[in-house]
Amino acid sequence: MKKLIVPAVLSLALLLSACGGKEKNAGADAGPSASSSASPSASPSAQASAEAATFTYQSEAGPVEVPTHPQRVVVLTRFLTGNVMALGVPLVGADEMSKENPRFADQLKDAAAVTDESLEKIIELNPDLIIGLSDIQNVDKLKQIAPTVTYTYGKVDYLKQQLEIGKLLNKEQEAQAWVDEFQARAQKAGEEIKAKIGADATVSVMETFNKQLYVYGENFGRGTELLYGPFGLSMPAKVKEATRTDGYFALSTEVLKDYAGDYIIFSKNADEDSSFQSTQTFKSLPAVQNNRVFEADAKSFYFNDPLSLEYQLTFFRQHFLGE
Repeated sequence: MKKLIVPAVLSLALLLSACGGKEKNAGADAGPSASSSASPSASPSAQASAEAATFTYQSEAGPVEVPTHPQRVVVLTRFLTGNVMALGVPLVGADEMSKENPRFADQLKDAAAVTDESLEKIIELNPDLIIGLSDIQNVDKLKQIAPTVTYTYGKVDYLKQQLEIGKLLNKEQEAQAWVDEFQARAQKAGEEIKAKIGADATVSVMETFNKQLYVYGENFGRGTELLYGPFGLSMPAKVKEATRTDGYFALSTEVLKDYAGDYIIFSKNADEDSSFQSTQTFKSLPAVQNNRVFEADAKSFYFNDPLSLEYQLTFFRQHFLGE
């Protein structure tokens, strides 16, 4: 790995003097994603140099010399934390929202909470690799601390994203093995679920945020990748139409019945207002009356990394199949 060598005091002063702008909110709601396009790939020489200290990773922003066996990784986005942890690579820094995820708590208990503005703290962590999204702040300063690789969120689908992280971390074979095995298990679960609930049954995914109720479409976390992907389940027609552009749609309680499927997955955050569940409109929904509303912990259910997907798959097998 090649770092810029600057005396510590001067480096810190340089970085901090250039810092500006307000603190970025690392715990913001998961926003809409873009459609997929071609994936970047690792250098053909990556495997040949598996025992070398570094290799050249071909990122979407260009070649980056990265450690072959990173041991002190900082991930600045909640969208990729689980991807790195799923491959057993140690994290020394992660965003606050990832640290609040109950499914990640044990693995991140010793990791520092950081953002793309936490330059001094990141220096102190002495990372050998930094990973973030393409819109992070201070990317040039971060590159002075350690090799920094960024991804455009949603540029590739959730499975290709894991393969790309596998290339970056020199664990492409492990990533590919998980993708192949997970796809097979997800397909099998979908077949069993459809056989039990019927091929025509519809499923809605809902969540509240900032006192507003939302319904979610395809590939927007919260289990949607599985439900509408390998499971092959359908969403209500109005949900499909309303979420076609942004991937989500804000609902009022009055029209809830038009967007409620035969089954409802409610990604519930205990910190949010879920008072709509007490309304007569909600209570009169067929899904409610037939005990077909499955509540999940939103903080564990947001994302589509391998750890979150494994949890979602288990959750769906338990609730749809009674396992």
